[in-house]
This record gives sequence, structure tokens and C-alpha cells, in this order.
Amino acid sequence: MNKPLRYLLQAFNFSMFMALVWYFSLYPAYHQLEEDQAMITFTVSHAGKHIRECVKFSQEELLKLPPNMRKPMDCPRERSPISMELKLDDEVIYSKVAPPHGLYSDQGIDIYQNIRVPAGKHRLTAWLNDDVKVEGPIYKLSQDVTLKPEQHLVIEFKPAISGFDVH
Repeated sequence: MNKPLRYLLQAFNFSMFMALVWYFSLYPAYHQLEEDQAMITFTVSHAGKHIRECVKFSQEELLKLPPNMRKPMDCPRERSPISMELKLDDEVIYSKVAPPHGLYSDQGIDIYQNIRVPAGKHRLTAWLNDDVKVEGPIYKLSQDVTLKPEQHLVIEFKPAISGFDVH
């Protein structure tokens, strides 16, 4: 086959490939959300409180232990599971009890949850409990929000501010 014909066919093939890429980059149109929906992202990155406090050994208890095991305090590593709930207009849209990770259950948890909700005015309620010694929620958020169609609202738990941050 002569070179000019080969180059012409090669240019034709590349043009067809580029036309296909161009077409599928524009059509069909993709929308992550419907026109009347909004997105709420609920995110938590936190370690629960310790299950129990450190215990100080008495001198008699220390003497009963072998010499290599004599440490004045016994501090557990295990942490509390974290309970959380998110409500929209008194309807639970997310609820979870997350156990701590790690070999000794001493690590924190990471939650990142996307939830599609209808756009409009809503009452948003979130709570979190990170201590098994306390009944019910420790951290609370209750707020009226107006979600526009295709809006993305992020609810982030921030232990540094002792609560939730909505943005």
C-alpha cells in the first residue's frame, strides 16, 4: 500500500475516534441529582471517650504482681462506640452506631455519607454520643435550612468546636 493512502486512512480513523470521544463527552447529559433534589453530606471523624478511667494500684496490689508487670496505673485503651442520628423534618434519614476500629478498639471512626433529599425548607436535627457512660445525645444540632435544587449541604462534626458545623 502506498504511503499517501495509508496516511489518509490513518487520519480518517483518528478523526472518527475523536468524533466519538467528542460526542460521548457531551451526550447523553449526566446529572447527579434530579431537578427537585439536594444533597446532604454527613461527615464524622472522631474517637470516642475511653470506656473506663485509669485505675491506680495500691502498694499491696503492686507487690502481688511479678516485677516486670508492676506499673502504678492501669489505663484501658478501648474506646466507646459512637452513636449518631440525622433527621430531616422528624424523619430519620441516617442512623448508625459505629464501633471503634483497631486491634484494641482504640482508634477513631470515619463516616462520610451522602444523602439525597427533596429541595425546600426543612428542619434539620443531628446528634452524636461518644461516651457509653452517658445516656442520650451529648452533641446536638437543630436548625432550619432552605435547600435549593441541586444544592450540596455539608454537616461536619468538629470536636474542636464541640459540635456540628453546617456549610
